Amino acid sequence: MTKSHIELTINGKKVEALVEPRTLLIHFLREQQNLTGAHIGCDTGHCGACTVDMDDMSVKSCMTFAVQANGTEITTIEGVANADGTLSALQEGFRMMHGLQCGFCTPGMILRAHRLLQENPAPTEDEIRHGISGNLCRCTGYVNIVKSIQYAAAKINGTPFQEAAE
Repeated sequence: MTKSHIELTINGKKVEALVEPRTLLIHFLREQQNLTGAHIGCDTGHCGACTVDMDDMSVKSCMTFAVQANGTEITTIEGVANADGTLSALQEGFRMMHGLQCGFCTPGMILRAHRLLQENPAPTEDEIRHGISGNLCRCTGYVNIVKSIQYAAAKINGTPFQEAAE
């Protein structure tokens, strides 16, 4: 099969590669770039474990061909930490508010939340729940995931985190 040449930026690093046209972005990231943070869950775009940020949009990388990413900028979970290696506000939020259990959905959930906070820096609980609705978690019931995103939003905005009364 003829391979296609692609050029893209992944986590701030320029990448050039030859890929088969049928290569999915998730496989390109995991197998050719050794970026294994995004997970292969359902292979149908339903679970969101493979979510990455591509040109300022959340993308399910199991439903995107690598050739479609040609010329784009991609952020994976490996590129979310601060430049000095410390945890980003979202990563810290998930840690502090116990937003993960098994961790399988966490990379995709954090990338989706990252994009949500870029689009809406101070989302309400309902906006968060709607914003992450395309990413599934089988463990947490979402309560602590929502708190994690609220924590991150407060930190990013420089406001005190107020945990809602249940």
